[in-house]
Amino acid sequence: MNSNVEVTEAAAKRIARIVSGEPGKSALRVSVEGGGCSGFSYKFDLVEGPDEGDVAIERDGATVLIDDISLIYLGGSVIDFVDDLMGQSFQIRNPNAVASCGCGTSFSI
Repeated sequence: MNSNVEVTEAAAKRIARIVSGEPGKSALRVSVEGGGCSGFSYKFDLVEGPDEGDVAIERDGATVLIDDISLIYLGGSVIDFVDDLMGQSFQIRNPNAVASCGCGTSFSI
């Protein structure tokens, strides 16, 4: 399956840095859950390794894992890490989202 999800260089560097400081963790899991103020929300977890059916996206020493159900909602997305005046955060630019909330972690399709 083609994941069709991109991880930017900034996100990969930040993920690699975070994982290197967490013993026993090897990847960042990005998933989509029901809930949030717009219907769906993104969830980020540090994990030991992949589960069966995960798609692994590797870049610059970092691994992002996405389960096959979440991949349906994330297809074509770009996972980025932003450090600006508003703070530091992972952001997902999702072309499937028709609306999102101000917090940036909730969206609707």
